[in-house]
Amino acid sequence: MSYPIKIIKKRIKKEDLNEFLNNPFPEVVKFVVDIEKRILAVGGELHSDAAELLTEKGSDSRNLWGGNFLLKRKDWVQLSSLINIKPSQDNSLMEVKRKEVKEKMKSIINELINEK
Repeated sequence: MSYPIKIIKKRIKKEDLNEFLNNPFPEVVKFVVDIEKRILAVGGELHSDAAELLTEKGSDSRNLWGGNFLLKRKDWVQLSSLINIKPSQDNSLMEVKRKEVKEKMKSIINELINEK
């Protein structure tokens, strides 16, 4: 079964992400950020599905970093994914460790998703 994935290039409301709940996870929406193109892919079952869609649209996999939106929590952005394991880019864990990458990811999320 395939689950919907949407590429976000323009600002949306956080509540718009609710459409991805239960597709397939009840409380989690997966996302992948292209830190160069400043776009997001949201939804899908695996981060790699969203990353694949972005690469098909011209993104470079070196610029793709993943995480999860936990929409029902106050601290709702989690920067952890298997696609973040990039030893050649000094990130050997699922969690994003490089400060500059974290800052870019958070900046793009803040640009594209209005919390109110």
